Amino acid sequence: MPLNIKAMRQILIIDDEDDIREVAALSLEATAGWEIVTANSGAAGILAAANPKRRPHAILMDVMMPGMDGPTTFRKMQQNPDIAGIPVLLLTAKVQGVDQRRFADLGVAGVLFKPFDPLTLAAQISAALGWKD
Repeated sequence: MPLNIKAMRQILIIDDEDDIREVAALSLEATAGWEIVTANSGAAGILAAANPKRRPHAILMDVMMPGMDGPTTFRKMQQNPDIAGIPVLLLTAKVQGVDQRRFADLGVAGVLFKPFDPLTLAAQISAALGWKD
């Protein structure tokens, strides 16, 4: 039986809000069968992304977090050659055009908006990253 690559995908969710992490993780596990790793801060997210045994295929990261925000965390990740190539999607409630352009200028793979629909989150991530089902 052929392996299902889609089911083997690992996603790292970095968000300081427990509820957001839990809803996103449950929705991605249930709707796409992806393996989810979570972190509650930018610093913890960098450590999780750098773990060679559980290197994620993509990172879904909140923009607004205390301590180190999403854009700062992304810039720090880009300085580490082991994780710089992992595509990062920012998750934000900021929908102003100027904010969207600023996030896109960072070089992230995409920007998704809060509140998100748990039933379509996996499809949004797949579309943003060009993943085919």
